[in-house]
Amino acid sequence: MGGLEDEEPPLKRIKSSPQESRSVLKNLPLIEPIGSSRDTMAKYVRLGDETVGSKGIIKKVEFVRIITRALYSLGYEKSGALLEEESGISLNSSTVNLFRQEVLEGKWDKSVATLGKIAQLEDKIVKSASFLILEQKFFELLQKEQVLDALKTLRLEIAPLCINKDRVHELAGCIVSPARYERLVRDDALHDNPRLRLLEELQKLLPPSVMVPERRLEHLLEQALNVQRESCVFHNSLDSALSLYHDHQCGRDQIPTKTLQ
Repeated sequence: MGGLEDEEPPLKRIKSSPQESRSVLKNLPLIEPIGSSRDTMAKYVRLGDETVGSKGIIKKVEFVRIITRALYSLGYEKSGALLEEESGISLNSSTVNLFRQEVLEGKWDKSVATLGKIAQLEDKIVKSASFLILEQKFFELLQKEQVLDALKTLRLEIAPLCINKDRVHELAGCIVSPARYERLVRDDALHDNPRLRLLEELQKLLPPSVMVPERRLEHLLEQALNVQRESCVFHNSLDSALSLYHDHQCGRDQIPTKTLQ
């Protein structure tokens, strides 16, 4: 009480085992490290506990990341980047950003390796995501008529994952039958950027805490409007009457009281 020990920073006085530290960090939100390790730890803890809203049930980190995702989806690149910088909350971790970049650039082996470094991923998810990545690698090799390399990818990289055996057989058929190949890549042909489509499929596999789903904010707002509409006792208006500016509620005067002939 009142001694020199009390003047030391709490983080310096409290010591934990490496196992305990890893357990704590595993459950912390995705925030890009800023400053020293001590500053980073303090920032993780502080932001992880912060909430917004009157009821204290909306986590600030999730709220900011979803807004950032919406800004990028709407094409407001500068605004999204500025929000990340000003809030200190990154939309994605540096590892996830690297993973996305490698997928879009077709660096298949590197992207698979980076995938394994992303925290919070179960082995089943890693295998499924790796399968999709290597499948795209396989298709692009066939497209370049590098049949031997495609066969090597199938036998030494895709098959050892021991999942989607039926799909593996279909891929093998692509090597001997161009018609099968054309059928399997037909969906890709309809997409302007097959690698971007691949990234969208990967995003569906990864936990939303790792990669915030596209249009998540729009989904939440539509969900809120639907709840208001369904709970409106006297609802008798078009969807165009719904607004984000105020809660929806039809009055009694909107209920028809006379019949028209």
